[in-house]
Parts: sequence; structure tokens; C-alpha cells
Amino acid sequence: MKFRFILIILAVLTLIGCVGVSSKGLLGTGVSIAFDPRSVGTQIDDSIMQKNLIARNILKDPKYFLSIRIKVLDGRIFLKGKVDGLEEKLILTKLAWETDGVRSVRNDIKIKEDFKFKQSSKDFLISTKFRAALLTNKDINSTNYQIEVYKQKIYLYGIALTVKEKKLVLEEANKISDIEDVIESIILVEDLRIQKN
Repeated sequence: MKFRFILIILAVLTLIGCVGVSSKGLLGTGVSIAFDPRSVGTQIDDSIMQKNLIARNILKDPKYFLSIRIKVLDGRIFLKGKVDGLEEKLILTKLAWETDGVRSVRNDIKIKEDFKFKQSSKDFLISTKFRAALLTNKDINSTNYQIEVYKQKIYLYGIALTVKEKKLVLEEANKISDIEDVIESIILVEDLRIQKN
């Protein structure tokens, strides 16, 4: 109970911090806010998104407070760190995609698990079939989707231009043989906070 209280306090402190004086950290180079090409409003939105995702990761598992670093730039989320398995990496990616206003997610999280050839080859085959299906379907903009396959489960993230496209992507996923489940986190363009002009 005491440990959970400390975590909640840490999460609150993380959330109430204001936008810093530089964006140095995850990306390695510092940029003064005065020269930041983002508007002040976008900087504040990015800061809120970042703190929101950090808090949600901590609530998922307190170890993510130290093991995962998050940076948000213009609605684009960058993840870095180490986790014990691919499933954890995929869960963190899903949480990032479900953040309000996200435009893209770059996941550079490394995995500390042993390689299993048989499972990996099945997953690779499923992934290849699914990517080919998306590429050959002229009604789907395949570049808008990120696909991960783990233990015959398809983890699907991306941005659909229309409800019809989202439906087509899910249909293509469910046509693939040997899959156990499709876990999707597809956002419609109309639901994005920030849209390209």
C-alpha cells in the first residue's frame, strides 16, 4: 500500500511539471525553446502527452519509470529502453498509440529475451503474409500501419484514412492462417488532434 502511494505521488509530480527549457535527452541534442519550430501550444500539448504516457506506463508496471524513456515531438512519440520480452514491448507500443493526439510511434525498446527459432519463423511467416496482403490491396494505404507478430498474435498499429479502410485492414489480418488473435490500435484520421494541412 505504501509503495503504491509513493508511485501515485511520483506520477502526480511527473504530470504537474512544466515544459522544460530544452528538449535534450532521448534524442541526444538540446534545442532551446526559443528556437523550437513548434508553437508554444504544440510544445505544451507534447509535454502533456508525454507526462500522460509516463503516468500510464507507471500504472501498468512501476519498473517502467526507470526502464523506459519517452519523448513526444509534434505528436510523434519516441520510446527507448529495455524490457524482458517482446510482449511487454508490444503492450507499451499499444499504450503509446492509444494516447490522445498521437501522430506516430517510434519504438526503439530493446528486448532481453532468448531467441526461439521455431516461434520466430512462424511469426515471420505470418508477418510476411500480412504485409503482402496490405501492399496488394489498392484500397489500403499500407505505409500508415505498423505490424508486429508475436506468438502468432498480430499487433496492429496505425492511422486509417476512413472507417472502410480500417475494416479492410482488419479483414486482411483475420484472413491470415495460423493466427491466434489480432490486437489492433487503429486511429481514424478524423480523430487525430493534429492533422497535416
